[in-house]
Amino acid sequence: MAHGSEKVAAVRAAYVHERLPLEIAAARAGVAPGTATRWKRKAKEAGEDWDKLRAACLLAGDGVEAVARQMLADYVVQHKTLMDAISTGDMPAAAKVDMLASLADSFNKTVAASKRVLPETSELATALSVLDKLGVFIRDRYPQHGPAFLEVLEPFGAEVARVFG
Repeated sequence: MAHGSEKVAAVRAAYVHERLPLEIAAARAGVAPGTATRWKRKAKEAGEDWDKLRAACLLAGDGVEAVARQMLADYVVQHKTLMDAISTGDMPAAAKVDMLASLADSFNKTVAASKRVLPETSELATALSVLDKLGVFIRDRYPQHGPAFLEVLEPFGAEVARVFG
């Protein structure tokens, strides 16, 4: 059974923006999970990765960034605690060197992981955040243009995902 583009858009929106599991997004739209999986795979092959979009939407909502900031803050506190223990503790020099080397390694890995994960979706997250703010602006100040905005938003969102995703 062929489904219209509205069904694809509904599954995509539920998966990407509402972060529903793909199976639930499919059920909500009234399509089989296998169909939704096929749509997701075909979109990725066409250059639109629903998983990257989903991550970018999460970042745009400040979800992952808040978690990443908290994790980094926790790491810094632990790092400082260990540095204090190394400098004030009564331990052999070899043990201090080992601890310092381990701390340096974990610090470098933490920074590298942050750089690898966040920049990949930060441009897309920014673009999606701007689109979201534009939607709110239009809804609040120019509600008569809402339907036209929504008509353009879906295909433009796909273009943004292709360019930044």
